[in-house]
Amino acid sequence: MARYTGPVCRLCRREKMKLFLKGPKCDSMKCPIERRPYPPGEHGRDRPRESEYQIQLREKQKARRIYGLLEKQFRNLYEEANRTHGITGENLLRMLELRLDNVTYRAGWGASRSQARQLVRHGHVQVNGKRVTIPSYRLRKGDIVSLKEKSRSMIVIRHNVDTIDRQVPPWLEGAQEGFEVTVRDLPLREHIDVPVREQLIVELYSK
Repeated sequence: MARYTGPVCRLCRREKMKLFLKGPKCDSMKCPIERRPYPPGEHGRDRPRESEYQIQLREKQKARRIYGLLEKQFRNLYEEANRTHGITGENLLRMLELRLDNVTYRAGWGASRSQARQLVRHGHVQVNGKRVTIPSYRLRKGDIVSLKEKSRSMIVIRHNVDTIDRQVPPWLEGAQEGFEVTVRDLPLREHIDVPVREQLIVELYSK
């Protein structure tokens, strides 16, 4: 399983905005971007002139880091979105939202997408009653995602369900006291709240 294992707060500082990669820490004053709202490195405080390519690259990196994908995974997903009928940028975001680790995060079971990914990898999440341990598993309309009965009593999951004030998006429907969600429809662009301009990503990969 390939994934980024470096300091995630450094990624937020590089994009000069909070990507909410650390859960509750991102909402507190402990967040490094509160104290140092500039990119890391020796020349982080400098303000280089941004080119068109750099703006497009930053949007792609931002989306990739929010959802926790490496470059090869993200590029393959873009190529699939490009082959799919419809608007390529919206297709890409829809595919990212339908990943199992993202739905686990949207349901409020994980404080961050990385924690939600870990819950999936450790076998705590079921799809249509069967255990699925692949974070990139893509859900379809009508799929039911739930936590295992034994996992529902875990302290970390209980804490997340009780304390995280995160609204379930309209394309998901919650049930069983928040321990089950159903994909009632495919997500529309207006229901995806990630701060990404997907058209710039399409322009970057179209070169």
